[in-house]
Amino acid sequence: MYKFSLNTDKEGLYNITKEVEEAVYDSGKREGLCVVYCPHTTAAITINENCDEDVCKDIIFALNKVFPKFKEYKHDEGNSDGHIKSSLIGVSQTLLIDNYKLVLGTWQGIFLAEFDPPRNRNFYVKII
Repeated sequence: MYKFSLNTDKEGLYNITKEVEEAVYDSGKREGLCVVYCPHTTAAITINENCDEDVCKDIIFALNKVFPKFKEYKHDEGNSDGHIKSSLIGVSQTLLIDNYKLVLGTWQGIFLAEFDPPRNRNFYVKII
């Protein structure tokens, strides 16, 4: 298992594709599965377009429109919207490995989604 750390300064999607690809390469596995997992309750892992960074901004914009910060939330820390977004996006993704490489679409990348910045986040990569 591989552990990575990432400092986030603002809400957004942080491209972690390179780190995950390096773990796959380092594993020496020709075929298999790659699980990317984030052990945080206000962050998530997603796969989406990595060519136009406006897509990432649009995703955050839309999530904030649908799940804004409400004063009526009961959670004392004031980050219930981040918990909701994390639950809906999900804290892990499973990808295929073929011929020592991740199977990703032409425009796809892997992102850690930050919903409660600033934070020092960890994510794990497990090759099966």
